[in-house]
Amino acid sequence: MTTPLPAQLEPLFTHQTAQVNGVRLHYVIGGQGFPVVLLHGWPQTWYEWRKIMPALAEKYTVIAPDSRGMGDSERTESGYDASTLAEDAFSLVRSLGFQQIFLVGHDLGVLTAYAYAARYREAVQRLVILDSPLEGFGGEDFAIKRKIWHFGLFQAPRSLAESLAEGREHILLQWFFSRARNSAAFTQEDIDEYVRCYSGRDALRAGFEYYRSFSTNAQLFKEYSKEKLRIPVLALGGEYSGAGWPFYSLAQLAEHVSGGIIPQCGHYIAEEQPEELLQRLNAFFSEQER
Repeated sequence: MTTPLPAQLEPLFTHQTAQVNGVRLHYVIGGQGFPVVLLHGWPQTWYEWRKIMPALAEKYTVIAPDSRGMGDSERTESGYDASTLAEDAFSLVRSLGFQQIFLVGHDLGVLTAYAYAARYREAVQRLVILDSPLEGFGGEDFAIKRKIWHFGLFQAPRSLAESLAEGREHILLQWFFSRARNSAAFTQEDIDEYVRCYSGRDALRAGFEYYRSFSTNAQLFKEYSKEKLRIPVLALGGEYSGAGWPFYSLAQLAEHVSGGIIPQCGHYIAEEQPEELLQRLNAFFSEQER
């Protein structure tokens, strides 16, 4: 059961579901204008965009789905590779009647966003990558240099990570969000919402399947990289997290990449520094209209 929308979203947005590409996806939609699709990461949901959605909706139709297996979307047994996830998102967009979009991905949503742009090249006008490099193009080096311990654990054969985390979801997620540079970014209510979505073995399993698909994605991205993206790409990193790594990664995959660092920010850009992110997005999107 979905949680009621935060008060600041209620007048503009609604919860919706769609059956697309063989999966039931939950999404939140609102606003009017050219569509902007926001793809979240783990351990988050569409909810990570709540602070920027109202301002974006003043000018754009904002679509924030829960990815397959995450949030309030269906938890399937398979389909967690970036290609299938891109097909999910593309099918959702087409079901809503849109042919082209601006696309934003954060964390694991970066993998889906790049696959979407590489697979459906005429369907994305502008691409934004937030705080994560891609597997095969800096992702592995980033994990080693930043000592990201959970990648290995979550990629362990099915059931190990689930067995360790089940019943301790609040401890696990509380730790992740405590690493934010901006400690005021998350209220206890926010964390409780994420814990709701990732509690139980099946919810944990679906989330960890994203990490178990990393090697498959690396091969997929190698194939996609044979033809660089020609659309404008904005690659941003939090000063105390991804920093310049997203730009380094996308510069190998696209011809027109601009980059930047969000100051005084950790990994959770849309929640830690929403106003700064909004400024960057509005400036980037508005270039299309000049």
